[in-house]
Amino acid sequence: MNMTEYEYAGRSEKKRSFFPFLAASIIGAVIGSGVTLYMAPTLGIQQHAEKKETTSQQEAVKSSALPLEPTASTSNSNMVQAIENVADAVVGVINIQQQADIFSGASAEQDTGTGSGVIFKKAGDVAYIVTNNHVVEGANKVEVSLPSGERVKATIVGTDPLSDLAVLKINGKNVKKVASFGDSSTLRVGEQVAAIGNPLGLDLSRTVTEGIVSGKRTISVSTSEGEWELNVIQTDAAINPGNSGGALINSAGQVVGINSLKIAQEGIEGLGFALPSQYVQPVIEQLMEYGKVKRPYLGVNLRDLSEIPAETRFEQLGLPENETNGVVVTAVLPSSPAAEAGIQAKDVIVAINGTKVNNVSELRKYLYTKTKVGEKIQLQILRDGKSKTILLQLKERQEQQ
Repeated sequence: MNMTEYEYAGRSEKKRSFFPFLAASIIGAVIGSGVTLYMAPTLGIQQHAEKKETTSQQEAVKSSALPLEPTASTSNSNMVQAIENVADAVVGVINIQQQADIFSGASAEQDTGTGSGVIFKKAGDVAYIVTNNHVVEGANKVEVSLPSGERVKATIVGTDPLSDLAVLKINGKNVKKVASFGDSSTLRVGEQVAAIGNPLGLDLSRTVTEGIVSGKRTISVSTSEGEWELNVIQTDAAINPGNSGGALINSAGQVVGINSLKIAQEGIEGLGFALPSQYVQPVIEQLMEYGKVKRPYLGVNLRDLSEIPAETRFEQLGLPENETNGVVVTAVLPSSPAAEAGIQAKDVIVAINGTKVNNVSELRKYLYTKTKVGEKIQLQILRDGKSKTILLQLKERQEQQ
């Protein structure tokens, strides 16, 4: 990643102090506009003055025929309206965990951090909220803070660490606003967007920051289920701890992204990332239906070939010492698709269905996005340095690969 460090925008830790941040934000500059008065000299030819007056009158007539400039741009007015339409659908999400008292040793439930969420559906008396997986990960309980300030109990419907998404449900009797999704695939670089969330905690709930779409990227992140590549929207709208799970909206008031990441390197600003709605919605549908995302699996433990010492690659895998592209099978799970197909430890997977895979991340990406449960795939492997093709029928993913 060229030494670029990405981190989840994260839930805001409860003990974090945000007052220095607020104090710094107060310092600014006020730029006033002045009026310059010009007094023409009284000496001169009267005819010139009359001619100048006539010309000025003609210019005034021409100017009066031009349309008046609005006090605010149409795009700005649209965004203000869009924010007003969505803001009340953005909520706070509180992660509650058992914490031990450092003196007594007794444990008690405590708020360990807060994030954001977006109400995207209401069915009867139940409302559904999408947030980031890392906002609720490790929680013993989850609560939601509504725009009114009321805190209500939330139930986790489903989570998916790889896509970093989670769905919650709450009693919807006091839910007044539901957000709608837009099509993130139509976003253009330079298009105006706004981020809505709870930076630094619930005291700054439903804070709005505005910016543009800076780009569309694929970035590598570390998750609780291993390395993964996320498709993201890059924006210069400020995204801070506590913003995770909040809404990135367009000028039509549609949610086009779920705010999730930022650049963590010191001295870098204006580089935030949101999960595009075109990828968020299919995950939400599976979480709503199954409580998880159904993915195919091989049933193996894997390691990048490039991580294996050159001597081991040569002596134990039968490969040239300079061969680093591929994925090493370090273990095969019993009764798994891989075991049934005859995959063995020390096999090196180099391609799936004719597509080369250079590392574990590429293998997972292909497996989870290009194949389906029940599908037969073709693996090209190197066994003792010799190429071999194996047919394998995928099953539903059960264990971490």
